[in-house]
Amino acid sequence: MSALVVEALCKSFGGLRAVDDVSFSLGETELLALIGPNGAGKSTCFNMLNGQIQPDVGSIRLYGDEIVGCPPRTVWRMGVGRTFQITATFSSMTVMENVQMALLSHHRRLRALLPFAGGQYRDEAMALLDRVGMASQAGRACGTLAYGDLKRLELAIALANEPRVLLMDEPTAGMAPRERLQLMRLTADIVRDKGVSVLFTEHDMDVVFGHADRILVMNRGRLVAAGSPAEVRANTEVQAIYLGSGALYAPEGAA
Repeated sequence: MSALVVEALCKSFGGLRAVDDVSFSLGETELLALIGPNGAGKSTCFNMLNGQIQPDVGSIRLYGDEIVGCPPRTVWRMGVGRTFQITATFSSMTVMENVQMALLSHHRRLRALLPFAGGQYRDEAMALLDRVGMASQAGRACGTLAYGDLKRLELAIALANEPRVLLMDEPTAGMAPRERLQLMRLTADIVRDKGVSVLFTEHDMDVVFGHADRILVMNRGRLVAAGSPAEVRANTEVQAIYLGSGALYAPEGAA
């Protein structure tokens, strides 16, 4: 069974068709990239998948369950995690406290135990931080972290609800080249170890072609190509969209 199945998804804003009849599936434990130039409709598509925007028409099924019409909180509780292009953390709180708050929400104890939050789920929070390489910074305030570390923290927060599907919007945006590769290796490890299915958007073609199992390409609201990295790299329409001519990123040593 596919983790996520999207069928005939459409969304318009006034006279602009931002997403136009988009259909695809995300396989179990698959690392699937969604790429396209600015304005292609990627963010609108992403926002529909986790309930932030409701589609005009179409279907989104999570392990067979229809989630169109569900608010983001419900989609999150059903097992869809998300990271954002711009990190969304509490800057005045510590790294540990940010993850604890996500765990309190996951366990539905956020309001009842808010005054005692500092002592709750510390072991679980530390395990998540250790998983993303942030355990040594658990006591630091988020406002003092480097941007790459904030991205790692956001990944730990997204994993707090034990997601079956993880949506990552521009996960390496603003990161140095080495940090980008490290984060995507970490994500690939999580896919393998935790059995999570990942859909991510990304502008860095080295990241996309180096780590994705499959690639979807959007342009002007429509899905124009889908396939393995090799198939998408060789697609003439994709080449025209990105470069006008020539080829997309090829691995070192390739012709």
